[in-house]
Amino acid sequence: MSATTDKYAFGMIGLGTMGRSLLLNMADHGYAVAGHDKDATKVASLNEEGKDHHVKGFGDVKEFIQSLTTPRAIMMLVPAGKIVDSVIEELTPLLEKGDILIDGGNSHFTDTNRRVEELEAKGLHFFGMGVSGGEEGARRGPSMMPGGDKDAYNVMKPIFEAIAAHVDGAPCVTYIGPGASGHFVKMVHNGIEYGIMQLIAETYEILKKGLKLDNDAIGAVFTKWNDGRLKSFLLDITKDIFKYKAPGTDHLLLDDIKDEAKAKGTGKWTSQVAMDLQAPIPTVDTAVAMRDLSKYKALRVQAGDIYSKDEITLDVNKDEFLVALEQAFYFNMIISYAQGMHLLSLASVEYKYDLHLGDIAKIWRGGCIIRSEFLNDIFNAYQKDAKLAHLLLDSSVAGLIKAAVPGARKVLSATVAAGVATPAYASSLSYFDAFRSKRMPSNLTQAQRDYFGAHTYELIGKEGVFHTQWVPKSED
Repeated sequence: MSATTDKYAFGMIGLGTMGRSLLLNMADHGYAVAGHDKDATKVASLNEEGKDHHVKGFGDVKEFIQSLTTPRAIMMLVPAGKIVDSVIEELTPLLEKGDILIDGGNSHFTDTNRRVEELEAKGLHFFGMGVSGGEEGARRGPSMMPGGDKDAYNVMKPIFEAIAAHVDGAPCVTYIGPGASGHFVKMVHNGIEYGIMQLIAETYEILKKGLKLDNDAIGAVFTKWNDGRLKSFLLDITKDIFKYKAPGTDHLLLDDIKDEAKAKGTGKWTSQVAMDLQAPIPTVDTAVAMRDLSKYKALRVQAGDIYSKDEITLDVNKDEFLVALEQAFYFNMIISYAQGMHLLSLASVEYKYDLHLGDIAKIWRGGCIIRSEFLNDIFNAYQKDAKLAHLLLDSSVAGLIKAAVPGARKVLSATVAAGVATPAYASSLSYFDAFRSKRMPSNLTQAQRDYFGAHTYELIGKEGVFHTQWVPKSED
């Protein structure tokens, strides 16, 4: 797929920030690319930004299609849902058998399954590809998760490997697996992202309400952490947020932003499918719930008036507590990743994706939103044992957890006593304590289920299922 001056090797539908940035990234690597959008201003923006490269924007979809070399390769970067279907419906009459269509948005994996079947019946190659990295990642090097038609991916592989982020010389893109596996992995990536963002938000709450630190001091904590083992994209942008003041103001823009978090649905989808697969991911679940709770501002204000309390203060030695807090955040971050990887391992079996978790960790090390130093530890764990059932069973990770868990306990004890809300911190620690429990109290749950519903139970060391009449039947 070489670049030409009159024909274009790749087409993009949807010239918003991500679509335009990806095209310009491709153009930087010598590819002739075209884009289409019904918004004339977005077409004009692409033509202006790409004027020094082989880039052209089109407002007319037929002209756009005719400008592409065959077999055509077209990516859609449009909002998930019905819009993707409407774009496909508009495109398919203009395409020919053998053309390649890629959905690079955050589509639900079940929609991708359906579209694979529909387009395959029409002789078109289709695959879903998760793209992570935001605007800067798309422009300079994202992490990409393509899954589905492997032959079609192999055609696209040179372009995607060229534009991807690179870590240790390796591109942050790999073939994920069959069907909708690419979109599934991106969905779980976003679930992990929800969890870590909630942990950062709770850390902010601890520092601000509990330790009474001002914004400069809080920013200094995040900056210090990002210079060490917690180095990550999300902490990197957080330290920048604690420096930014809007032009003409003398305070952080952060202090003017409403405390009502929005979401596009990928975190919720992750929780939903995890429950379907019986994969416990309470850190992600809690993060989704807290975004939902944040939207009820009026109720929270009323509750704050009713349940007013003394000023929150952590009764701790600040310097010692900050050391424990770094340990606690590290512990909780590991738990968030571990839950996500466990979900992927279960989905791999259920949906026959044959996921290679080491390769997924490898491509997440650069370009994507959840990139961090710890992903090297995850990659190494699955390099040692590709069939590792759970990340927390890796000996190296276990060593990190054992060293950090005292800090997690110290921080949670203090925040609960003081009334600082740290639900993701709490759910992560409780998950760990239950996970390491050789005997959970679930035997009582089973007894209760049998008592009220005759749901039966199993016995230790004895085959079969059993039911008990727990109280004598009353006689008439």
